[in-house]
Amino acid sequence: MSSITEISLVLAKGLKVTIIVLFFSIIFSTLIAMIAGLSRVSKNFLLSKFTGLYVEIFRGTSLIVQLFWFSFALPGLFNIHLGSDIYVAVLAISLNYGAYMSEIVRGAIEAVPHGQTEASVALNLSTFQRMKHIIIPQAVRMMLPEYGNYLIQILKATSLVSLIGLTDLLYYGNIYRSTHLSEAPAVYILILIAYFLLALPLIGFTRKMEKVAKKGVAHG
Repeated sequence: MSSITEISLVLAKGLKVTIIVLFFSIIFSTLIAMIAGLSRVSKNFLLSKFTGLYVEIFRGTSLIVQLFWFSFALPGLFNIHLGSDIYVAVLAISLNYGAYMSEIVRGAIEAVPHGQTEASVALNLSTFQRMKHIIIPQAVRMMLPEYGNYLIQILKATSLVSLIGLTDLLYYGNIYRSTHLSEAPAVYILILIAYFLLALPLIGFTRKMEKVAKKGVAHG
């Protein structure tokens, strides 16, 4: 029991970093997803194509490679330093998952029946008014369940930040395991439990959003 307590105290040192990276990655990936998703359906050809290129690059390459690129390649090749490792981690995760989630936004917007758009045009609503009052509210309802699933994926992605030296849960777990090899199973079981406990609020949020989406469809 004493070893379990000791391991838990060691892992607790990395909990703050994991939560910080998770929190800011969720915020910025959501903002990026909304901007990129709206840009993909824009009538501006250059904006749409540029955003499409971003999406394909970040969906088509590994998050680990992106972490290494921002952390090591940019400073080494171009002398571009992005700041602390936390900034690098949040940037890489946000750009990666922002690209994935932008497809949810784009798909949801395009799934809104065209008849409603035509009706809003007949009512002489501006493009901004159509997006604000008709398209976006319905699209958000459709994208909520899958968005919640991606929040859990972002949590899982935070476990990779130890690869660039961030002192998160996994980092401290590996440090402890390296000097207590016989306790490795206990270390990784506790890490597993820690991530599961962090995921519980996100799982609850996802289920709630699924109910909201179904209720919206039922009333639609």
